[in-house]
Amino acid sequence: MERARASSTRSSRFLRLLQLALLACVGLLAGCGPHYTPPLMVGTNTWIGYEPLYLARSLGYHDRLPLRLVELGSTTQAMDALRVGKLDLAGVTLDEALTLVQEGLPLRIIWVMNVSAGADAIIARPGIRRLADLRGQRIGVEQTAVGAYMLQAALEQAGMQASDVSVVPLPLDEHLSAWHGRRVDAVVTFDPVRQTLLNEGGVTVFDSRALPGEIVDVLVARDEALQCCARRIAQLLDGQRRALAYLAEHRDDALARMAQRPGVASADMAAALNGMVLPNATGNRALLDGASPGLVRTAQQLAQTMHQHGLLARIPDTTGLVDARFVREMQP
Repeated sequence: MERARASSTRSSRFLRLLQLALLACVGLLAGCGPHYTPPLMVGTNTWIGYEPLYLARSLGYHDRLPLRLVELGSTTQAMDALRVGKLDLAGVTLDEALTLVQEGLPLRIIWVMNVSAGADAIIARPGIRRLADLRGQRIGVEQTAVGAYMLQAALEQAGMQASDVSVVPLPLDEHLSAWHGRRVDAVVTFDPVRQTLLNEGGVTVFDSRALPGEIVDVLVARDEALQCCARRIAQLLDGQRRALAYLAEHRDDALARMAQRPGVASADMAAALNGMVLPNATGNRALLDGASPGLVRTAQQLAQTMHQHGLLARIPDTTGLVDARFVREMQP
């Protein structure tokens, strides 16, 4: 009887040990299995100036990098997605970045994507040849800071006020349909829509050449992304550096690749790029790094102008606006 009880006790102890061993094995297997890393969510609208990001993807520079490029219909959508945390990074204009910072969104500028030099414009119908001819006309404009800034600058140059024209709120993805449907007489827009309208007979009555250095597109990152994913962000920006180098060295092939996604001709892509400056790693270092970064000075001046015109409720603190660590450590 004692031997039977002892045997039973040993059996129970063995079963418990076996269960513990099995649980440990399951834990080890789970730990050794594939680890899911959420992709870095990077959003842009259809602006041609963001195309090098997609060129990098086309060239395989994002391979094996947990990353998803998200194309949105408008900058408004990109800003909203940033606000609620659906995007980690996004391409926005400098004035839009200032708007988000004023709202209290914790973000930093990590790369200057482009500086517009004619690619943002007000395109009018044939017969409207100068800004003064816009008086009483319907002008479509996206309800963003850059749209309002462009329109206000144009009206001031012509000695007009917003009340002298009929402002039609128009999301970017409706610019072409509104033009074709004759719902507007002019539109504040940018490439590739700008080039399409010019090809259809539209007339440029104002463009970003009148605002040198003021219409700047930047890549911003939320603070959470900078804290958790700095290595992946560095890899993304290295892909941008390599894509710009490829564009400089193999322009024809790069233009052909870049033209595919927006569905435009290579010649139109080339014309669009001629209306902007695409700073490379060296250019970005000059703009973002140093004791007094050039972009921060531009942002301060722009914030004052926006505040004076009622586009900002207050002038935001631009002290920590830029995070230059990525361009500082990047090879030329």
